[in-house]
Amino acid sequence: MATRDAPSSDLTGYARIRNAALECFARDGFEASSVRAIARTAGVSPGLVQHHFPTKALLRDAVNAHVVALAAAPFADLPLPAADADPFEELGERITRLLSEHPDALRYTARATLEGDEAALELFGAFVAIARAQWDALAREGRLRADLDLEWAALHPVIFNLGVVLFREAIGRHLAEPLFSAQGLERLNVAMTTLQRLGTSNR
Repeated sequence: MATRDAPSSDLTGYARIRNAALECFARDGFEASSVRAIARTAGVSPGLVQHHFPTKALLRDAVNAHVVALAAAPFADLPLPAADADPFEELGERITRLLSEHPDALRYTARATLEGDEAALELFGAFVAIARAQWDALAREGRLRADLDLEWAALHPVIFNLGVVLFREAIGRHLAEPLFSAQGLERLNVAMTTLQRLGTSNR
């Protein structure tokens, strides 16, 4: 499943190769993805891949920068939760949209994190910071349980969602609907949002 940035015909050679590399890295991992396989996925020659990216390390750098941009965009203008609003509804919807539109970006992040890639570890940290900002805002308003561990509260949704994309085939065996269908993603959103609400003082 390729990332859904734009049709291949609308992309430059550089972007087509980068997106193809993301698809390969997400599916097979960085080490197992050959330049030839990336070229085949992009529909270009191996020589063109090496023209844009003389080393595979440079190609991974480009993929990492692209994933950071994709992941950060949905949360750039995330508002702090209003006192009379569900604090998790908007966050849950944005996470679900990211899963729906860029599943390979998240699957790659999960795989690369397991492999110890430094950029992936930094992206993981950025996800945790987004979640922590929401919990901190609720804590300042006195809307959380006194015994809530804020560090783990921030880690839970990150681990949950990266785990979903990493183990999607296994998870799919236990669901009635396809995980990445509209119905499956809505069910996932409701389940995760329900779990997060347990940390609030009035739930």
